[in-house]
Amino acid sequence: MSLSPKSIGMVVLGLLLLLAGCVQGADVGPVPGTEAITVVDAFGRSVSWETPPERIVIAGRANFMINDAVYLFPDAPERVVALTQAQQTTVPFLSLLDPNFEEKTRFTADSTAEEILTADPDLVFLKRFMRESVGNSLEALDIPVVYLDLETPEHYERELQVLGTIFGDPERADQVWDFYRARLDSIETGLAAQETIQTPRALVLQYNPRGGTVALEAPPAGWIQTQMVRLTGGEPVWVDAAGSGWTVVNLEQIAGWNPDRIFIISYFEDGEDVVDRLTADPNWQGLQAVAEEQVFAFPKDFYSWDQPDTRWILGTVWMAQRMYPDVFAEIDMGDEIVQFYHELYGLDDATIETVVLPLLEGDIAR
Repeated sequence: MSLSPKSIGMVVLGLLLLLAGCVQGADVGPVPGTEAITVVDAFGRSVSWETPPERIVIAGRANFMINDAVYLFPDAPERVVALTQAQQTTVPFLSLLDPNFEEKTRFTADSTAEEILTADPDLVFLKRFMRESVGNSLEALDIPVVYLDLETPEHYERELQVLGTIFGDPERADQVWDFYRARLDSIETGLAAQETIQTPRALVLQYNPRGGTVALEAPPAGWIQTQMVRLTGGEPVWVDAAGSGWTVVNLEQIAGWNPDRIFIISYFEDGEDVVDRLTADPNWQGLQAVAEEQVFAFPKDFYSWDQPDTRWILGTVWMAQRMYPDVFAEIDMGDEIVQFYHELYGLDDATIETVVLPLLEGDIAR
């Protein structure tokens, strides 16, 4: 079909007008994915980019908490170019989520700013406590650093929004927090309906065999392990003796507290074996929790569920059921595990069945 001279003229005129608009800086709208962004990190610092950062590095200690939070976002595999291998697992969780995981640059927890610089990052994620040891040096090299807390539910609610802005996916940030919030709300509702039940007095202990001498350690008052006890309607009996880090406690202190529930964390051995050894010790036999079989090994899969890793919500739901078994009798932890990996990480049933479930350790209500 041929165009008439008039039609050709109209087309040419339209093209000329469009070209004139471009030359004069006419507003033709932003190019998707190129908008400048600004986030506020854990120190209250504003960090900005003219375009979203494409080369992201996760560095420093406690990095697995950042790894697992970052990989809640579908674009993470394409934009994370280097990370630090976590030390608590022998099965790399991120290899399930990132097809190029094995080819990516891997740093140690103590890698220097100069080493991190070799990855040519547009952004480095660090935990807040890493600022003095490596963050300040990165900042001095004009490398954008975003510090994250990721230590409490409040931190998660806030910092998921930070990640959502960086990945240009605020809807995903809201979706993930809704998953957490729904479970916290369900626990709160269950507890509110059972106000006459006596509050269990609970003790959380880490079994630490490192250094050749076994130590039992209680967490600080503000850490997630203590918050879990409060969120699930328990009374943390040890807080008056808590320090700024894991605090060694002895059997005399434990006997003095004589808690109704004892939750044992074991990062380096099977928690059920540890509970069996402790409860078989004659020195433990006089404890009420031992006599009433209320000593539980914290579950874990790739990582223990007691930590402020993304799995803290699984640990909280599990603890609620152990704290109030009658109130939360309908909770099926098997379903909770499947929903967690389906909704937060997109794993299919076959992967959950063959990879995740065989890793489970500890006391899990099935």
